[in-house]
Amino acid sequence: MLNISLRAEDIFHVGGFAVTNAILMAFLILVILAVFAVALRRRLAMVPGMAQNATEMVFEGALGLMESVLGSRRTAEKYFPLVFTIFIFVLASNWLGLVPGVGSVMVGQGANAVPLLRSPSSDVNFTLAIALIAVTMVNIFAVSVVGLRHRASVFFNFKSPIGFFVGILELISEFARIISFTFRLFGNVFAGEVLLAIMALLVPYLVPLPFMALEVFTGFIQAFIFGMLTLIFVALAITPHEGEEAGH
Repeated sequence: MLNISLRAEDIFHVGGFAVTNAILMAFLILVILAVFAVALRRRLAMVPGMAQNATEMVFEGALGLMESVLGSRRTAEKYFPLVFTIFIFVLASNWLGLVPGVGSVMVGQGANAVPLLRSPSSDVNFTLAIALIAVTMVNIFAVSVVGLRHRASVFFNFKSPIGFFVGILELISEFARIISFTFRLFGNVFAGEVLLAIMALLVPYLVPLPFMALEVFTGFIQAFIFGMLTLIFVALAITPHEGEEAGH
């Protein structure tokens, strides 16, 4: 029986807090990434092995891309933890959600049976949380670089009617970013999971494989877009300060 639910299903409760299958999957992904990071850190060597080489290539590529956007290596390294963490966590959420067993292993019985695990990216609460973290951190970085007064003046400008109107538009666009971040990722991942479920039900085995490959590619693109938009918003937020430094 095909089970499609727009919202993540509750698995168990801790006190008054409901732990959904998406939260459980997100926690497992966090543990997997943490174990991988610790294991890789312990195996660092002056003569790198295959895993260290591959990781360094990914890091260098990401830093090079950020440097081309932000203008300097030092600035890229400063904001690398936020941008790359968002990218790798969203990517892991998208890809591990495609692993066999995720969405198909059920708990409960009969009509009450629900999937034990669900891709976090197919839960709007998860994508909203990531969007809020990204936009909040962009503004925190902006305040740390250009100052609270300068950052606030972007949204609250009382020097002229036009400036005030532009500030209101900027404030609205900030909320629009959160909405765009949230529903772009959620919509693409959820729609992909529904497509895979329907194809597996109608024509199982070989036919769904091309769609699975497409979802792997889509999962990477969505994580890349999320990370790149965060990077661009950081660059835009700190640009006035960078311009001032260049002027000096």
